[in-house]
Amino acid sequence: MLNISHNRLNQKVDLTAYKAGKIVFHTRHFKYFNRFLKIFAGITIITMFLPWTQNITGKGYLTTLKPDQRPQTIQSPIPGKIEKWYVREGDFVKKGDTILHISEIKNEYFDPRLIERTGMQIEAKELSVTSYKEKVKALDAQILALMNERKLKLEQARNKLIQARLKVQSDSIDLEAAKTNLNIAETQFNRTLSLQQEGLKAMTDVEAKRLKLQETQAKLISQENKLLASKNEVINAGVEISRIGASYAEKISKANSDKFTAQSNQFDAEGQVTKLENTRTNYEIRNSLYYIRAPQNGFINKALKAGIGETFKEGERLVAIMPSEFEMAVETYIDPIDVPLIKIGEKARIQFDGWPAIVFSGWPNVSYGTYGGKIVAIENYISENGKYRILIAPDEDDHEWPTDLRVGSGANTMALLNDVPIWFEVWRKLNGFPPDYYVSEVKSKTAQVKK
Repeated sequence: MLNISHNRLNQKVDLTAYKAGKIVFHTRHFKYFNRFLKIFAGITIITMFLPWTQNITGKGYLTTLKPDQRPQTIQSPIPGKIEKWYVREGDFVKKGDTILHISEIKNEYFDPRLIERTGMQIEAKELSVTSYKEKVKALDAQILALMNERKLKLEQARNKLIQARLKVQSDSIDLEAAKTNLNIAETQFNRTLSLQQEGLKAMTDVEAKRLKLQETQAKLISQENKLLASKNEVINAGVEISRIGASYAEKISKANSDKFTAQSNQFDAEGQVTKLENTRTNYEIRNSLYYIRAPQNGFINKALKAGIGETFKEGERLVAIMPSEFEMAVETYIDPIDVPLIKIGEKARIQFDGWPAIVFSGWPNVSYGTYGGKIVAIENYISENGKYRILIAPDEDDHEWPTDLRVGSGANTMALLNDVPIWFEVWRKLNGFPPDYYVSEVKSKTAQVKK
């Protein structure tokens, strides 16, 4: 019946007499099929002119809008050893609740009275500072006394210098008087000698005048000696003034040196007190770090370090916690070619994993099970997967997201772009062109406001 023979059966036998032949060779089904094709073509043409919303799809996952609301791990800033756990996985903790207690593993902090002994060292150094302060005060008093004494000594020496100068003047006058007496004695002696030679005076008178002349000469020499002695006293008084100034300057300098040494020791002791206080504060803060506390309200997800007696280094993760209060957001990735089309504030549609949805990517209004979102952040640097990361927050104008969503679950996103006819979108897809670049309403309104 394959009809491979040249003897055609339909030419010898009338097949229309049979029921199956009537159905097969009936020509009315071509009319129905052609009508169907025309109607389908008309619907297709009409559909091609329907509006289609261009979109950029992406695959992402749920995260939180703020960085401090995302899952985090709790670390210890100091190394230690686990002593006791106060929580278990899944427990709810409030901010400040104790999660676990650790102990010290460094030998320099083993002393249980470390803070107390540091306080005793601080008290001893503070007493040393007080002693140096009193020594400085005593040296100030000593310096003041030396300066007053120097003033009195210098005044006394200046008075002696004045007296010596007055004595020089007095001796000078006496010397002039002695010179006058010597002249008179010489005149009288010469006159008496002349009279004796003339026989008017006796030899005894001449001898008396000679004796008086010699006495006057001796007084003149004595007065010259006195004058020289007085001048020497003036020089000695000046030297004494210089000696007193130098002597007391040395004493005052030594006292000042001792004062500066005491002040230096005082400042050094004060610096040691400050250092010890800093050390004590560090010890107190370190003691408070022996209890690991919750940084915020949340749930204990997983204990990364388990058991009792297990040691760890500083900065090592101990436990993971999920904040109890957070604002959901979707983190998704788009291709670099689509980055210029995305603007902050643009609308997006999101389909969450585990939530039934009927999605028409080009007709978001008729999609079922999708939720509205708004782009709030666009990454400026490409990620390791070769795409750019964007962050989508809930849209306040749309219905709320499901309350049972969990951080980390998957989500499919559609960033809504320009409205174009379906035929244009098909043509764009066939040619591999990117979506139309357009200026969003948010950006255009902002530009108008700036103008």
